[in-house]
Amino acid sequence: MENKEGSFQGVGGLELFCQSWRGEGRSRAALAIIHGFGEHSGRYMNVVSHLVPQGYEIYGFDLRGHGRSPGQRGHIESWEEYRGDVENFLHMIFKQEPKQLVFMLGHSMGALIALDYILRDPTGLRGAIISGSPLEPVGVAKPFLVLLARVLSRVWPRFSMPLGLDPKGISRDMEVVKAYQADPLVHGKTTVRWGTEILKTIEWVKTHPAEVSIPLLMIHGGSDPLNSPDGTRNFFEKITFPDKKMKIYPGSYHEAHNDLDYKQVMNDMAQWLERHR
Repeated sequence: MENKEGSFQGVGGLELFCQSWRGEGRSRAALAIIHGFGEHSGRYMNVVSHLVPQGYEIYGFDLRGHGRSPGQRGHIESWEEYRGDVENFLHMIFKQEPKQLVFMLGHSMGALIALDYILRDPTGLRGAIISGSPLEPVGVAKPFLVLLARVLSRVWPRFSMPLGLDPKGISRDMEVVKAYQADPLVHGKTTVRWGTEILKTIEWVKTHPAEVSIPLLMIHGGSDPLNSPDGTRNFFEKITFPDKKMKIYPGSYHEAHNDLDYKQVMNDMAQWLERHR
């Protein structure tokens, strides 16, 4: 397996870290990964290890303010920065893989970024996998903190605070939790402007499920303590596009692809991708 590292220009000319994985021979399709809050593109090796041998080329990048990309940790001026960064990332893939089908996988905050993107303009994408969506976050959007964020966002948008996510909620596999806690590229900081932008985006996405226009697979850990699977269920039920599928994994926590039953999750992803190639 070959791993290549590089960069591309995001919104405002920011150089964002990206990487790709491919096996020997010609790839059959490409998968673009959009990671979650506080993490980075290198935490998807279960996806890489399972799909690359099946002929997929995997692309990932570190969101601004995350991983090996520059920017204040957990800060954006507006959600349009994430959207524009993803657009530039996908255009890079389309240019490098002009004859390949391209799919998107978004997890957690990356799931929200992916949904916001495909609801507006999914041109060039064959389909999307939405994992652990934050449409119903649990315990983080406390009324006092929401009010504080909205007030400070106007006068001190870069004011930083811990998001307060419990690492034990990502997986029932304690080795995954320990690796997450020891990872120097993982952070838990966010700014008040990021807070107001994500809340605004959640509300917008929740009111536009009828605008899904590409094949969609939505997956969620049934016991996710960070983002309730009810958010995924409610959104899925309102999608009118016929090519849709939902998988809820009983007992799994937030990162179903890194939980105890990750092999089943990966098999389901692979089968869905294969049906849409």
